[in-house]
Amino acid sequence: MFDQSKVLLGIAPIAWTNDDLPELGGENTFEQCVSEMALAGFRGSEVGNKYPKEPAVLKKALALRNIRIASAWFSAFLTTKPYEETAAAFKQHRDFLHAMGAKVIVVAEQGHSIQGQMNTPVFDAKPVFTAAEWEKLARGLENLGRLAAEKGMKIVYHHHMGTGVQTTGEMERLMTLTDPDLVSLLFDTGHLVFSGEDPEYILRKYAARIRHVHLKDVRRDVLARVKAEKMSFLQAVKAGAFTVPGDGMIDYGPLFKVLAESGYEGWFVVEAEQDPAVANPLEYAIKARQYIKEKTGL
Repeated sequence: MFDQSKVLLGIAPIAWTNDDLPELGGENTFEQCVSEMALAGFRGSEVGNKYPKEPAVLKKALALRNIRIASAWFSAFLTTKPYEETAAAFKQHRDFLHAMGAKVIVVAEQGHSIQGQMNTPVFDAKPVFTAAEWEKLARGLENLGRLAAEKGMKIVYHHHMGTGVQTTGEMERLMTLTDPDLVSLLFDTGHLVFSGEDPEYILRKYAARIRHVHLKDVRRDVLARVKAEKMSFLQAVKAGAFTVPGDGMIDYGPLFKVLAESGYEGWFVVEAEQDPAVANPLEYAIKARQYIKEKTGL
């Protein structure tokens, strides 16, 4: 179904230690995390807060385990702060990822975001950008895309729950406002389904712009609770809303089929933030790896 030389499998460290909720997995070390990634059969990782910040040190630790860096999250504040502040932080982030051999940079706009607020209902209080903010976001992202291109890299925009780019309409607006050569898209199955969107629609419409994929599943019963009890995004995570592909409500068969037909090249990154005390990270990493192999042959 996929060319194994062009589609690579990674997993995010957020299953071992949650950067937004330090109490989840605070006891798990960087060494345990990357060792178990390798043991489960993954060859790539995104970057967590416990990872060494010095490229040479990180490269050595990863090389021992045959792990590569796929990308890392970057928080942009293009709608709420001067562009220069975001650009300065982005260059530093870009240069680190370039040194690690990554080809894409995950960017998410955090201006007005509620995703990190513990008591703000994720569905009821979602931010909505003004026309002026949309313009700032679009032009700012294009400029970040140009900065990435200086190193032969691409930015991939991460639509996300609790932010101004979450829904189908918001994703369509961003894609319309931005140059495809400068702004690519990260396709995250979990955030789309959690939000109530149709992931296959997004996938078919923007296949040519998708350069990074996050594989995250959703537990239907927990999602119902999140809505009924007006939980925040972080409360939803702690309640177990997310899990690995094949363990939730998402039918990945049609999605993998469209990705294969579109000639997707890049990383598939399992990103399923759970409480590691409840969902053993190695156990769930192995479960995800087996499911992906069954569905894709990778």
